[in-house]
Amino acid sequence: MSEHRAVSVVIPHYGDPSDTLSLVGQLITQESSTIARIIVADDHSPIPFPADEFTDPRLVVSRKAHNGGFGSAVNHGLSFVKTPWALILNSDAQMSSNQIEALVDSANSWAPAVVSPKVVGFDGEPQWTARLFPTVFHQVVEWLTPLARFRHKPRLHRWVGHDTDAESASVATPTEWVFGAVMLLPVEAVRRAGGFDESYFMNAEEVDLQRRLRESSIPSLMIPTVEVLHEGGGSSDSQLRRTWLVQARNHYAKKWGHPRRLRAGLYLASAVNFGVNAVREAFGRDVSATTVFNYERRLVRNSGVKS
Repeated sequence: MSEHRAVSVVIPHYGDPSDTLSLVGQLITQESSTIARIIVADDHSPIPFPADEFTDPRLVVSRKAHNGGFGSAVNHGLSFVKTPWALILNSDAQMSSNQIEALVDSANSWAPAVVSPKVVGFDGEPQWTARLFPTVFHQVVEWLTPLARFRHKPRLHRWVGHDTDAESASVATPTEWVFGAVMLLPVEAVRRAGGFDESYFMNAEEVDLQRRLRESSIPSLMIPTVEVLHEGGGSSDSQLRRTWLVQARNHYAKKWGHPRRLRAGLYLASAVNFGVNAVREAFGRDVSATTVFNYERRLVRNSGVKS
């Protein structure tokens, strides 16, 4: 195996092991000239990953002593990596060894860099791999639920921080950060940067890392010629995911600037949502404007509390 093509796959695991088992089985049964190790980082899952399901010597399964979230699990997995590249792979993604090899080959011409394939959902819709560093404007627009009906419009995607120029490119294109579901990392550079910030529990940790790497002139880019399927959102209910998202964004704003503006903007957006929902409720739609308003305000008010 050529050293510069060697990669270790790190799969964070929590919850039902079915997806992780399927992904590991898929990777193990395919011949690969690049995969040196497959590391399952069990984030103290209530259902531990069954390590005895496979006998492949490349497989490493390590269970953490406590649940720490995505960044903590990835850091744990990275401690077992001895290759120049580490592929962070969500368990609900589907990726073949051939796709991994193609991604690594493309990444080597940019090394060191954070690299992602084009990630799409099982419905064929893009999951917007290439993104811009979050601003208050991006997050307030996203909070305005009446705009959801226009989510197919390119302008709205730009307004919520999707890098539409990079997303539509046909060649490898630098962007500000890439979605963390399928992410190839330059291991030594990540270690020098201190790894993932474990004070994030879920969401925004990959943005934070790539922002720190950018300060060391390490770019992020998307490889559109490699397309990977990713289900997304399957391991937790929608309200819990939204709570984690708001908490993570508040933490990111405290670290990188403008937390008060963010909170004020979200409160204002909630007031707009209330007005629209009140009209919808008056016309007999199945929505309680007050209930939604109180829920959104509670999310923003409690966003400084880590779950």
